[in-house]
Amino acid sequence: MSAAYASHDVIQLAATGSTSEHRPLIITLFAVFVAATLGITVWAGRQTRSASDFYAGGRQFTAFQNGLAVSGDYMSAASFLGIAGAIALFGYDGFLYSIGFLVAWLVALLLVAEPLRNSGRYTMGDVLAYRMRQRPVRTAAGTSTIVVSIFYLLAQMAGAGVLVSLLLGITSDAGKILIVALVGVLMILYVTIGGMKGTTWVQMVKAVLLIAGALLMTLMVLWKFDFNVSDLLGTAAEKSGHGAAFLEPGLKYGATGTSKLDFISLGIALVLGTAGLPHILIRFYTVPTAKAARKSVNWAIGIIGAFYLMTIALGFGAAALIGPEEIKAKNPAGNAAAPQLAEYLGGVGTTGGAVLLAVISAVAFATILAVVAGLTLASSSSFAHDIYANVIRKGQATEKEEMRAARWATVAIGIVSIALGAMARDLNVAGLVALAFAVAASANLPTILYSLFWKRFTTQGALWSIYGGLASSVLLVLFSPVVSGKASSMFPDVDFAWFPLENPGLISIPLGFLLGWLGSVVSKEEPDRGKYAELEVKSLTGTGAH
Repeated sequence: MSAAYASHDVIQLAATGSTSEHRPLIITLFAVFVAATLGITVWAGRQTRSASDFYAGGRQFTAFQNGLAVSGDYMSAASFLGIAGAIALFGYDGFLYSIGFLVAWLVALLLVAEPLRNSGRYTMGDVLAYRMRQRPVRTAAGTSTIVVSIFYLLAQMAGAGVLVSLLLGITSDAGKILIVALVGVLMILYVTIGGMKGTTWVQMVKAVLLIAGALLMTLMVLWKFDFNVSDLLGTAAEKSGHGAAFLEPGLKYGATGTSKLDFISLGIALVLGTAGLPHILIRFYTVPTAKAARKSVNWAIGIIGAFYLMTIALGFGAAALIGPEEIKAKNPAGNAAAPQLAEYLGGVGTTGGAVLLAVISAVAFATILAVVAGLTLASSSSFAHDIYANVIRKGQATEKEEMRAARWATVAIGIVSIALGAMARDLNVAGLVALAFAVAASANLPTILYSLFWKRFTTQGALWSIYGGLASSVLLVLFSPVVSGKASSMFPDVDFAWFPLENPGLISIPLGFLLGWLGSVVSKEEPDRGKYAELEVKSLTGTGAH
């Protein structure tokens, strides 16, 4: 869900709120940010000499630095804009998204962070291949990583391209495609020049900017209500048109049995998908020890938790100060609520309003760039390390060859993302992000947990789990209301939706776990108990960890 709102209508306000006389200010802000981040990337690139530097930043980042970078990787612009909009329109039910995203980190902290850091080197495939047949498992892990990353990338690319084109007043298709291409080129430069070091520093800067922007708006909202949260909530409920129901569960997800099931399905995908997202998993390898990995997750929980608490003020503040009708007039899904609130707080039609809108929009763009860089790095690392070095070259590739393959993979993935982002610039990309979370939870998480904690898990079980989770989640999303059958679908004019839920997690996640178990039980392959014992000791103690 976290990028689900990065569709072409995410920030309709930007087109109307930034009049032509304020455009030089916006262009200046964007140019300053791009120049600053490119400067950071070039500086970091000079220190990127080995594969460890490129993939894992030389494992030199402290727990706090990595926690800040994890936060930057996780809090996409769409999360910032979309959650504020969901709260502004649906009150309590909108805030459930914030809770889901935050609770998800407990799964990562308790089950994945430390064992993964101890067991692997650069990618998820390292952990899975430790006690199984290398080539088929690495191929499956690499395929899953690239699929999740590209769908997530597509949403961010389309959102970034449209955000910039709206802010700069570009309306032609050719102009929008050019913007998407420029964003893609920036993304390729960040990863090929800076590797993990450059990407991490960009994510840290972005996290600070996002928290600062959200904090500024939160304080301004609370100041409007004399720092009385009760007044804020009461005014929001009154202006929402729903009264007390606005502050109670059920406004969005309580109308029908299907909507309740949909919420459970989405909740499962959010909570379990985070611990399987490739661009989050590789962040655990950038710290020197497993203890630092665990601490970095603690820092991330604190930073992300503070941010999601601020979404209460942003969402309810938008509902109270602007009102749902005006919010929906700009964008029916409420996705423009945060920038709309920024302009209101600064003064509609004034230079102050334009400045605050420009700052918040620049932060949103910064956020997209950081997330895009992390996703590209995850997918190019998985291709180079898992598929090229260990499957195609059968472990004979040198570090230099592997890094060259990663850079070429970055260019290829960038070109694919530019092409898909250009085609998807006018589509609602909610389905693509639902798919990314569902694939991560359905394919990646079961295989990671089984590999780490189940001694009878086999290569066949891993393949069934990854490919079964991947196929089932893709199939169910394709035939869901996200793709067809509704006004908000990707293809609203046709209807081939036979699966009633918008998120496949309720079906595909249990299926991924079931297939992993079934594939292992019926397999004739005898699990290597010795390798499992080694992995268990390594994952729990860090003995022999890289």
